[in-house]
Amino acid sequence: MSKTVGIKIFAVILLLALVLAWYAWVLLQQKHDIASQTIEIPNGVSSKSIAKLLEKEKLIPSAFAFAWWTRLSGKASQLKPGLYHIQGQFNTLDIVDILTQGDVLQFKVTVPEGLRTDEMLALLSNKTNSPLHAWQQALNDIVGEQEYEGLFLPETYLYSKPINPKKVLQQMYNAREKIEATLAQELHWDSEQIKRNRIMASIVEKETALPKERVWVSAAIHNRLRKHMALQMDPTVIYGLYRTKGSFNGNIRRKDLRTNTPWNTYTNKGLPPTPICNPGAESLRAAAYPADVDYLYFVADGTGGHAFASTLAEHNANVRKWIRIERKMNRKP
Repeated sequence: MSKTVGIKIFAVILLLALVLAWYAWVLLQQKHDIASQTIEIPNGVSSKSIAKLLEKEKLIPSAFAFAWWTRLSGKASQLKPGLYHIQGQFNTLDIVDILTQGDVLQFKVTVPEGLRTDEMLALLSNKTNSPLHAWQQALNDIVGEQEYEGLFLPETYLYSKPINPKKVLQQMYNAREKIEATLAQELHWDSEQIKRNRIMASIVEKETALPKERVWVSAAIHNRLRKHMALQMDPTVIYGLYRTKGSFNGNIRRKDLRTNTPWNTYTNKGLPPTPICNPGAESLRAAAYPADVDYLYFVADGTGGHAFASTLAEHNANVRKWIRIERKMNRKP
């Protein structure tokens, strides 16, 4: 083949490439109306696959133009997975910008205070419609071999789809650490004092559902520990049965109170070895700042709260009142 023929072929190829590039650029700028559409960009897919998906869903006119531009501009690796809602008049360049900015839909999930970690994972799996094993793996990735109870702050969190369980749990872990760091700074605590407060906060969380009572329950815990009294708090017994037997039927009996586990505060003095749930921010603060009262005892009062007492005689009177209320509630009509 002569040099002249080679030059002509090269010129034709170059011309075709320029025409193709010009056509792709026209397609990139072509505006069209998108009424209202939601599309999920999966994790780990190539820009070419994303282009085909967008073309199939009629969000762009040409997969070729999209793939060409994202590779040419270096944005192919910047396209972010997630669930996007697109509505309005856009061209392909606009769609590329949306996907590189990661302007994904945000969802909320609320974790109530006082759940055990296994209960929390089950709730997150259910509420986000994602597999439980993914949450269990995320827990293992974050905590490893350390104790897992009480490390995650119950709160409302934002997430995007496809959900990343580790990212959500890490937010919860970091939020708890932030509160504890503030308390440690305020009270000049070391790591052991932070851990003790977390354990106390978990008991406070399980003992009362009333915000106003948290500091009173906290005071009772602090006062009993100061006097070297056994805490004798039922939620610790229940948690110990769960940890040692794997379940609890919901009806605490006298023999349960006598069943010795590391968490049973009837058979052991002092705090349990770990938290018994994931306490909320208010319980963490209540445990750190108990009310200035001399309460040592409390019992249900029949209104959803508790009757607190400083002496055993006063407490026994409150117990008798509660027994009468309980009998009345259980009496058949």
